[in-house]
Amino acid sequence: MRAIWKGAVSFGLVSIGVKLYSATEEKDIRFHQVHRDDGGRIRYKRTCSVCGEEVSYDDIAKGYDLGGGEMVILTDADFADLPLTSSRAIDVLEFVPAEQVDPILYNKAYFLEPEGTATKPYVLLRDALADSERVAIVKVALRQREQLATLRVRDGVLLLNTMLWPDEVRTPDFGFLDEDLKVRPPELAMAASLIDSMAGEFQPDAFTDDYRAALQEVIDAKVEGREVVQPAEEEAAPAAAVDLMAALKASVERARVARGETPSGGAGEPTPISSARSAKQAAKKTAGRTTAKKTTEKKTEPAKKTAAKKTTEKKATKTPAKKTAAKKAAPRRSA
Repeated sequence: MRAIWKGAVSFGLVSIGVKLYSATEEKDIRFHQVHRDDGGRIRYKRTCSVCGEEVSYDDIAKGYDLGGGEMVILTDADFADLPLTSSRAIDVLEFVPAEQVDPILYNKAYFLEPEGTATKPYVLLRDALADSERVAIVKVALRQREQLATLRVRDGVLLLNTMLWPDEVRTPDFGFLDEDLKVRPPELAMAASLIDSMAGEFQPDAFTDDYRAALQEVIDAKVEGREVVQPAEEEAAPAAAVDLMAALKASVERARVARGETPSGGAGEPTPISSARSAKQAAKKTAGRTTAKKTTEKKTEPAKKTAAKKTTEKKATKTPAKKTAAKKAAPRRSA
């Protein structure tokens, strides 16, 4: 890892020299925009919308849009007098219980490494912080911005979590919050039962990014010139259930079956899932009988037609013979 910042943790009269490292990294697969025909990279030029000329970085300033086409232009000199500390210090403000910090405030995470002879005071702060079961609230200037942050211990290392300011967190404003919705106790109890049936210990390594793995497979196949195997299609999500209790019961049973437990209904009492399976099997049997009946009827109809045809032919053969015999038996008239 490469240090992205150097400074000191100011802890009372103690100063602890530290290096800052990014504690996380995104594993997203990145692409370049290229020309479809020849693979050439697509480049963008910085051009002025007024004069149309290409602008170098040295001639670029920051502009604050006032609206209505008006713009306030700020240069480096305007930023120089702002009260942004340049002391490269992480100032500890107070120590608070960890549960009092809302996780929504957390932004980015950084590891702190002791620098030079600061190892002993670093370890002292780390151990004292771990024993207190509190986190340190600090202020630090990173990337031309003053930020609120916390210091806590993770895997034997001090971890700096930058935080959002309170006015950067939005307040939810949704219509259903003003509605008087009543949840029945049986529904709440069944929902609690579903939560219990799906309870477990969080193991981050048990979860994977299936989309990224499939995308990497496509890229590897392109490189190796082989056929891409399509992944098996997942079962379609069930439609929205009209009966909430039935859906909750079915979900509880499915969760128990997935965990290898015996369904709550047992072998004798039907449940929404077992009833659905029985209905499905009955429908299959009925469909099989109907198909067999139709097959028998199809086989019988040609036989009937053949028999009827033979009877007709037989009658047709006998009729001329009778007419001939009658003609011979009739007396001839004398001339």
